[in-house]
Amino acid sequence: MSPPPSTVINQTNNFAKITFKPNVIQQAKIAQNGILGDLVIRYDVHRNLSVGDLQVLNGYFVHYFAPANLPPLPKNLVFVIDTSASMVGKKMKQTQEALFAILDDLRPQDHFNIIGFSNRVKVWEKNKMKQVSPISIRDAKKFIFGLYPTGDTNINEGIRTGAALLNSYLSNNGKHEKSVSLMIFLTDGRPTIGEKETRKILGNTKNAIQEKFCLLSIGIGNDVDYNLLEKLSLENCGMVRHIQEDEDAAAQLKGFYNEIRTPLLSDIRIDYPTDSVQYVTQTMFYNYFNGSEIVVAGKLLNQSSETLHVEITASNGDKYVVLKADVKIDGVAQSEITGSEIFEDNIVYRNHIERLWGYLTFKELLTAWHKSDSVKDKKDIVGKGGKIAVQYNFVTPFTLLEVKNSGFQADLPKEESTSLFMEGIGQKLLSIQGKAAPQGVFSKKPSKQKTLLSKTSADGDPHFVVDFPMNKLTVCFNIDGKPSDILRLVSDHKSSGVTVNGQLIGAPAPPNGHKKQRTYFSRITIVLNKPKRSYIEITPSKVILDTKERLILSSNKSTTVKSDNLTVEVIANSNITVTIQGTISFVILVHHYKNPAPYQRNHLGFYISNSKGLSSNSHGLLGQFLYNDVKIITVPVKTNMQASNQTTEGKSDSTQNAVNMLNVRNRLVSVTRKQRKIYNGLHQVDCWFVKNNAAKLIDGTYRDYLVPHLFDCGSNLITNEV
Repeated sequence: MSPPPSTVINQTNNFAKITFKPNVIQQAKIAQNGILGDLVIRYDVHRNLSVGDLQVLNGYFVHYFAPANLPPLPKNLVFVIDTSASMVGKKMKQTQEALFAILDDLRPQDHFNIIGFSNRVKVWEKNKMKQVSPISIRDAKKFIFGLYPTGDTNINEGIRTGAALLNSYLSNNGKHEKSVSLMIFLTDGRPTIGEKETRKILGNTKNAIQEKFCLLSIGIGNDVDYNLLEKLSLENCGMVRHIQEDEDAAAQLKGFYNEIRTPLLSDIRIDYPTDSVQYVTQTMFYNYFNGSEIVVAGKLLNQSSETLHVEITASNGDKYVVLKADVKIDGVAQSEITGSEIFEDNIVYRNHIERLWGYLTFKELLTAWHKSDSVKDKKDIVGKGGKIAVQYNFVTPFTLLEVKNSGFQADLPKEESTSLFMEGIGQKLLSIQGKAAPQGVFSKKPSKQKTLLSKTSADGDPHFVVDFPMNKLTVCFNIDGKPSDILRLVSDHKSSGVTVNGQLIGAPAPPNGHKKQRTYFSRITIVLNKPKRSYIEITPSKVILDTKERLILSSNKSTTVKSDNLTVEVIANSNITVTIQGTISFVILVHHYKNPAPYQRNHLGFYISNSKGLSSNSHGLLGQFLYNDVKIITVPVKTNMQASNQTTEGKSDSTQNAVNMLNVRNRLVSVTRKQRKIYNGLHQVDCWFVKNNAAKLIDGTYRDYLVPHLFDCGSNLITNEV
C-alpha cells in the first residue's frame, strides 16, 4: 500500500524522518470528512529474544525492549458493554460488528464472557468464564445480537459484575494457569443511575479489581465522561481510547483490540545497576503485547563506560524468562545527525534521546497528576511537568503555546479550570496565547456584548428559517436529507469569497413520530478565498482554523482569535462567532446533551448575524434569500361544484376556500402558518411554512445543494448570477 498524499519518507540504516502535511483539499480527497483520527505510523525493526537495544547520546540513554518468537499467553477477557438507550442506532450496531470480529479472533486457549449493562445488568454466562470453541462463539454472538439499548447507565454495577466474574475465575484457576486477564469496558455516556459520584465509582472499582487484572476503557462519542474512563484505566493498569461516532467506529474498536490481542509476557521488570544510572523512567510493566515496544530512558552516571548491565525478568505462561547481558553502549555520533539529509542542524534533533527521556518523564508525571487526590501533590506535579515542557518545547496541558510568526492573536481561555488528559498531546491546544499584539489593534478584555443573532438560520432537525425584515415576513422550511449529506448553506465564492457548508448526522426518530429518522448538522465549514485562503471547521467539540498556521480550539473553553480580516470567538459550551472583514458574521450554536434521548445528537445551529458583506450573487439554501423581496397573497380556490352553480353566496364560498401563497422570484408557493422555536428554544417565531423540502421556494431541488466534500466551494451549483 502506498503512503497517503503529501507523505515524504527519508531514511538511512539507522534513522528515518516521515513528513505528513496534507492540505485541506488533500484531506478531503482521502476521506469525505477530512482526516479526523490519529496519525498512525507503522514500522518494525530487526528483533530477537534479547535484552533489547540501547542508544546513548550526551549522557542520556534509551532502552528498547521488544522480544519476538515467544508463544502467546492465554487471555481471560470480560467485555462490559453499555446497552443504555443512548447506544441505540449506529453506536450499538458498530459495537456489535466489532465484537463479532473480535470473537472470531479469539484463540482456543482463551476464556471470555460478555456483560451488557444499563439500569439492569445482563450476563451471558453467569458465574463462569467460557472457553473459546465454535459453539461458545456462536452462542455469544446470539447474545450480542440480542442486546437492545434501553434504560439508564449504571457504570458502577456493570464494572462490579465484570470484576466479580474475573476474580472468581482467577481464584479457582490462577494457581494452575499463567494467563493475562483483562476487562474491556465500553460506554458512550455518564453514570445516570446507581452510584453516580466519580470518586466512589473509582474507589469501588479499585477495591473490586485489587490489581489482579487490568481495565481497558473505550469511550464512544462526545457525551462520554472521558475523565472518568481515564482515571478508571490509569488506576487499574489499563489504557483508554476515545472513539468518535462515525463510519469507522467499528474499525477503530477492532484496531484497539488488535493492540492487545496477542500477549507475550506478563509481570515484566527491568533492572540496571543503581550505581550506573539515575532518573530512570518506568521499569515495571504488567503486560507486553506483540507489536508493541517497551521503552525505558534515563541518564548514565558514568558516561565513559562502554557497557551497561541489564537484567530482565518476566513470565511467559508457566515459564519464567530471565535475560541478563552487558549491553554495549552504541553512541549516536553527531556526524550522523548534524547536517544530514534527515535531521536538521537543530538542537531539537541533536538531543533527541534526552527529549525522549523528557517526554516519558512528563507522561509519568501526568499519570501521577490524574491519580492523585492531593491538591498539594497536584501543584508540585504541575510545577515539575511545566519545567520539563518548557525545557523541551512540548505542548502540554501544563503549559501555554506561543504562536509565532502568525497573523493571529489568541486570548487566554476565560475559564480558570482546565481539563487535563493525555489523549492527543501536541494536537489538542487546550490553552493558546499569541504573540503580543500591536497597540490599539486588539483588545484582550472579554467582550461584554451579547451575541447578536438573526432569525435567518439552519438549526435542529434541520429546520430552516429565513427572515425578510423589509417585508416583515418570516419563512420556514425543512430539509429531509440523509446522514452524511453535505449541504451548501451560503455560496458567494466569486464575490466576497465566502462559502459555508454543513454536514448532516442521523438519529432515530422519536416514538410515534411521522419521520423515519432525524438529521442534525454535525459539522459546519467556512471556506474563505479572499484576501487569502482560509478554512474553518466547527464541530460540537472543537474549532479547527487553517490558514498559514493551524489552530485547534476547544468548544468548552472561551477563546478569541483575531487577525486583520478574521475573528473567531468561542463562548464556552454555547456558541462560536465567525466575523469576516467586519461585514459578515456567522454564529454557530453548540447543542450538547448531558443525558441524550435515543433521538438526540450533539449538533450545531447556523445563524447569519450580519450579511452586509455578502453580494447579491449569494446563493445556497440560505444565501439565495438575502436580497429578495417577498409577499403573501391570497388566491381564491373554487371547487367544480362552485364553478357550475354560481349563487349569491359564491363570493363568500370562494373566500372561505382561499389559500395563502408566497410570491418569491415570480413564483407562487403554497404556505401555511406555523410557529417555530429558534435560539436553542429560547425564542418562538411565527413563520410561513413551505412543505416538501421547500419545493418551488428554493431554486431547483434540495439535491442541487449537495456537495461532494466539506471544503467544496466550486461553482457547479445554481447561482443568482445573471
